[in-house]
Amino acid sequence: MGTRAALGLGLGFTRNKDNKMIGLLQRYPLPVIVLAQLFGTSLWFSINGVWLSLAGELGLAESDLGRLTLSVQAGFIVGTLALAVTGLADRFGASRIFLVSSVLGALANAGFVLVAGVFPVDSLLRFATGLCLAGIYPLGMKLVIAWTPKHAGAALAWLVGMLTLGTALPHLMRGATLGLPWEWPLLAASVLALAGGLLVFLLGDGPHLPKAKGGLPITQGLAALRIPRFRAVAGGYFGHMWELYAFWTLVPLLIARELNRLGQGEALVPWLSFAVIGIGAAGCIGGGRLSRTRGSEWVARRALVASGALCLLYPWLNGLSPILLIALLMIWGIAVVADSPQFSALAAATAPKETVGSSLAVMNAVGFGLTLPAIWITSGLWSPWSVWVALLLLPGPVFGLLSLGRGKAPA
Repeated sequence: MGTRAALGLGLGFTRNKDNKMIGLLQRYPLPVIVLAQLFGTSLWFSINGVWLSLAGELGLAESDLGRLTLSVQAGFIVGTLALAVTGLADRFGASRIFLVSSVLGALANAGFVLVAGVFPVDSLLRFATGLCLAGIYPLGMKLVIAWTPKHAGAALAWLVGMLTLGTALPHLMRGATLGLPWEWPLLAASVLALAGGLLVFLLGDGPHLPKAKGGLPITQGLAALRIPRFRAVAGGYFGHMWELYAFWTLVPLLIARELNRLGQGEALVPWLSFAVIGIGAAGCIGGGRLSRTRGSEWVARRALVASGALCLLYPWLNGLSPILLIALLMIWGIAVVADSPQFSALAAATAPKETVGSSLAVMNAVGFGLTLPAIWITSGLWSPWSVWVALLLLPGPVFGLLSLGRGKAPA
């Protein structure tokens, strides 16, 4: 057999293997997307997962934790707004945007290792990481809708569940590498993000959304805000977001307080922080199952009521057993995020179909904008107020419930 013929057979064999792999991925698109989302969003709270050891080594304070977390949130907001007002989320393939964002986000996250504690460079790299996350999370939602349009609430529940686990994953990695350099979990998160981007790229774009044509006007991404029902759903989401990320930022501090009361050291902080945040994935998935029979709005309302009640009650219970308070944090971890995928499903069902990506990007941008003051206020007041800062999260669920009440679903 000639060299060219052998080479042709070899290339054909490789191509067939690739086609079989892609075909396998496309048979199970939802698991592929949610796994990629888990890997990609591990970049989000990668700093928070290693905070105690990082702060101890570099002499950083809780205010620095707030600064770096706010930098990620600000980057995400700028990124989602850019996607929305330019229409990029609907003009280019979602899988390609996801891949590029994952690669650049992994590089920015890894670069932080070299400049940690060097202000403002460390903040700029966290900002860049948030900018890249704007091409991962909203585009992941679009991919879910494009591949599995039926039962969007349940499908998006898996996606947000993976976002929740991705947020918690750095705490788990820190717990597993306790005693080792804090840089290791950060670099591991970057490797996972690269793997997630590759998975989505191989999967490709889904068949159930029309491709928008070029030359979208700058206002097209904002079109959904003219729909009263969309505004009501978005308002519910905004209230939810005021509470969610501030709570996640406070979790290690709340856990450390209860462990200190038990006379325990810091070794259990990352493990319990992972448990409190990560159990929210069960809330998302359970809420998704309920949405099939009860509806997305039913789930969202009850999650807001439950988390709002905990915002109000938790500080007044601060003298109870630390074990009981950690158990309450676990319940809070379930309730605080269970409504998130249902708001996305409601918004996707209400927005114009040809601009779903841009509409979700707008809603995300405004929602994450509200996380900035919430995180800044609660992290800044943690030292003097301790657990009482939880009361400052209460306006979020209250506003969310009021907004949903103003926009009843059509009969």
